Amino acid sequence: MPKMKSVKGAVKRFKVKKNGTVKRGTAYRSHILTKQDPATRTKQHKSKIIAKVDEKNVKAMIN
Repeated sequence: MPKMKSVKGAVKRFKVKKNGTVKRGTAYRSHILTKQDPATRTKQHKSKIIAKVDEKNVKAMIN
């Protein structure tokens, strides 16, 4: 039986925390940040947690 390969794009984007939840980055952080409200930009610094519904699929992609 061949090994299950992890999805490399998912490995780069997500990280599993010690308590089992999956961490993700924030969208709209790459460029043209001058149009965004300063408060919005500040809020985007923190990482977010994935929804419970998607957790199983992401963990399967990461292995």
